[in-house]
Amino acid sequence: MSIRILADELIDQIAAGEVIERPASAVKELVENALDAGARRIEIDIERGGVGLIRVRDDGAGIAAAELPLAIARHATSKIASLEDLEAVGTLGFRGEALPSIGSVAKLRVVSRPAGAGQAHEVTVEGGHVGAVRPAAHPPGTTIEVRDLFYNVPARRKFVRSDTTETGHIARWVERLALSRPDVAFRLRSGTRTLLDAPAIGAGESPSRRIDAVLGAQFLERALPLSHSAGPVTIEGWIGAPTAARAQPDAQYWFVNGRHVRDRLLMNAVRLGFRDVLYHGRHPTYLLQLTLDPRLVDVNAHPAKLEVRFRDSRQIHDFVFRAVERALAATRPAAAGAVQGSAAAPGVTGVTGAPGAPAGTLASLWPGYAAPAATQPLPFARHAPEAFTPGAVADGVAIGGGGAGVGTGVRTAAGADDVAAASWPAADQPLGTAIAQLHGVYILAQNADGLILVDMHAAHERVLYEQYKRQMAGTPASQALLEPVVVSLRAHEVDAVIDAGEEWTALGFDIERLAPERLAVRRVPALLGPRTDLAELLRDVARDALDGGGSRHFEEPGHRLLGTLACRSAIHAHRRLTLPEMNALLRGMEATERADQCNHGRPTWARLTLAELDQLFLRGR
Repeated sequence: MSIRILADELIDQIAAGEVIERPASAVKELVENALDAGARRIEIDIERGGVGLIRVRDDGAGIAAAELPLAIARHATSKIASLEDLEAVGTLGFRGEALPSIGSVAKLRVVSRPAGAGQAHEVTVEGGHVGAVRPAAHPPGTTIEVRDLFYNVPARRKFVRSDTTETGHIARWVERLALSRPDVAFRLRSGTRTLLDAPAIGAGESPSRRIDAVLGAQFLERALPLSHSAGPVTIEGWIGAPTAARAQPDAQYWFVNGRHVRDRLLMNAVRLGFRDVLYHGRHPTYLLQLTLDPRLVDVNAHPAKLEVRFRDSRQIHDFVFRAVERALAATRPAAAGAVQGSAAAPGVTGVTGAPGAPAGTLASLWPGYAAPAATQPLPFARHAPEAFTPGAVADGVAIGGGGAGVGTGVRTAAGADDVAAASWPAADQPLGTAIAQLHGVYILAQNADGLILVDMHAAHERVLYEQYKRQMAGTPASQALLEPVVVSLRAHEVDAVIDAGEEWTALGFDIERLAPERLAVRRVPALLGPRTDLAELLRDVARDALDGGGSRHFEEPGHRLLGTLACRSAIHAHRRLTLPEMNALLRGMEATERADQCNHGRPTWARLTLAELDQLFLRGR
């Protein structure tokens, strides 16, 4: 076949294929044009999933009668006039492709009346053929009707899904646009059904009403506010608490200068900020707006303008990552009713400046903790649980003077130290004071609001992990062993440990290879307890590095190693704790960043308020 110039009609249909992928694409382009025209109210009506009819009516600036033919001509726009304008685009649309693309694959009617004009005018397009401009009746603003979408492109029509599916896509796009502009009223109808009715939010009003209307009230109830600026760049919005993570990434909303985008760089920055507080395979929720000088971002990087390019992508990525990381660092235990941002939720809100734990008990749980000289640390032997004694149980509760029992049921302690430790909690201790250990797994505590349950392994794991991170950022405290510990591993496991040599050294380890299947450990971090099984610890870390088990959310190799170390070093189920030791863990949680989740994203604690307990037992009815 010889080279030839394509017909204008075919060129328009090819261009339309890039811009108008499905009915939702047409709705997006038309609503964005309405927003650029300064509309304060936008009404969208659809039929048959947008294939039968799309009608978008606005009260914007309108189009003059003389400009109607230009409005539907290819590459005709009022938004840019030079390359300098293109490099600093401040509007949602700018290419002049939407209306001619729609007109080439549908029956298009544009009716408009500028403010102050005595009469409206209309123009029609059918299959790319433009009709004459005619007078029409219409209030100030513009109405655009699109009928029989893809009627002349059978191949594209075959890819259109069911009416229900296409309606869902349209609804989601309108929701995104409504979230980006709470000052504009939106109404979406499908036939006689109203799918979205979002009144405009006035100046000075909270956008929470718009967010509740689009995303539901639960979003803000389980979200943390985020606001951070650096030079010409600002990020604002909300990030869902780790406990609000979803199985699918369907509640992630990014806006750049008011434009909804699905940008990989921004999405990766948020995911990295959540790296060690999300459960495996879960996706964070967020609603974030990035504002910056338009000259610092290129919006002409994607046919549908869904992706952008930043002039300094690395700087933007780090800015977003640090902002999210700082916001999540505040997710530590808080008293019931304390509010951080817009709403409070169990295990979500945080406190700052929480008091440190009693020095002696912290030193017993974490040997690296430096206790004040005047305080004598309590002895804490890392021994196996004592044998369960049936005679020590009465009605499911074991009473003994030596500390918390183990086995099944609730174990309480009645020693002098334990009674003193179980005094009423201070007002600045959200997790209260420990009263018992349940099944050797959970700590039961009481505060002024009710009952607190703590997963002791998950909680200790988080505290250790944050300590390891701080230690790795500075000069690690370590101690030399009197005799090297020789560890036997499989050859590929030894290779995995040696490959991560820099991370081990940064933590305070001194490890060398003695043979293809043997390692020698000569120095260990001071944070490790004296009875830590180094051989088992190295095996676990090596296997985790090889198969990635349980560490997919740790993006950096060092953090992956730290997470595994913390998990393997933390106290495990059926470990006997005294009440002072339980309280030490509670105080440590209150003083630790991200203490609401362990390194794998599991919750570390939960609360039952007195009102909830009363409801369980029908008190007051």
